[in-house]
Amino acid sequence: MKNLYWFKQISSSNGRSGRRLSLGEYQRAVSWSKYLVSSGAEIKGREGEEEWSADMSQLFIGARFASGRHSRIYRGIYQQQDVAIKMISQPEEDENLAPFLEKQFTSEVALLFGLEHPNIITFVAACKKPPVFCIITKYMAGGSLRKYLHQQEPYSVPLNLVLKLALDIARGMQYLHSLGILHRDLKSENLLLDEDMSVKVADFGISCLESECSDAKGFTGTYRWMAPEMIEEKHHTKKVDVYSFGIVLWELLTALTPFDNMTPEQAAFAVSHKKARPPLPSSCPPAFRRLISRCWSSHPKRRPHFDEIVALIQKYTKCFERDPEFFSYDRPSDNRSLSQCIPRCIVPCKSDPDSVEV
Repeated sequence: MKNLYWFKQISSSNGRSGRRLSLGEYQRAVSWSKYLVSSGAEIKGREGEEEWSADMSQLFIGARFASGRHSRIYRGIYQQQDVAIKMISQPEEDENLAPFLEKQFTSEVALLFGLEHPNIITFVAACKKPPVFCIITKYMAGGSLRKYLHQQEPYSVPLNLVLKLALDIARGMQYLHSLGILHRDLKSENLLLDEDMSVKVADFGISCLESECSDAKGFTGTYRWMAPEMIEEKHHTKKVDVYSFGIVLWELLTALTPFDNMTPEQAAFAVSHKKARPPLPSSCPPAFRRLISRCWSSHPKRRPHFDEIVALIQKYTKCFERDPEFFSYDRPSDNRSLSQCIPRCIVPCKSDPDSVEV
């Protein structure tokens, strides 16, 4: 089985993932079909699955670069293009978990298959061959946003880059919500970067259509980014993604891990019972402070929709391009000719009791 994990990688000096395989390396790679189906075979699923079923003779698997609770992610090649391969294994010893993972796989593929947006990960193909399933997506050379932020000094990400990344994420989420899709696990680890630092929202393993989402009982999200209503296993809406976006925006501004002084369980308790939020630094621009505080409000109805968030960040970007000192202003200033530039909605009519100030 050692050959299954063969893959030659070369890292460039800027830390981005390696080059494409040469033709010789490609030909020497071991086809994964050897381990699942006979050479040259194409997996045929039930009715409706043929559209996305992968030709496993064209899939070559390389080095693992990420792991989840029930999955592993490898770099590879499919039909001569660089891809990421998410492999999900059904545990034979757990009769209840196996059908759950199969249902989760089917749901994720069904969602990904119909998505097409510059800020959403590109679906390539999938295979369903119990006890192993796989989902093949375009490989993102820049890695995760989480990895990128960990490589930065705290509070060092320039505001123009914060705006760009935040707008990419917000646009991707705006698109999902327009289709009635809840991501439900929005976090920096699930936001991938390409070589041009464009963000792609990824990992739809626990996503669902809003019309089909009920409560959060038995839900397995990520506590540090999870909205309080989900922690408490209550009914939830699209606004859970807005809460998570607020945490991600905090990450972009700080390059830190939220609640890094707590265990995930302690963070969940603090968020749901004490309305705790990661501390906003004193250097946080007032405009961002207001937006973040609205996004992670304890009351879902007070959180903005992504339509408004996209519009706000677009206006912030234009203002910042016109005046690099824009974020140092707390209110419009006539003598700076910014009254038309700064959106009215960033001036709160009343204080939000859920806003966190430090």
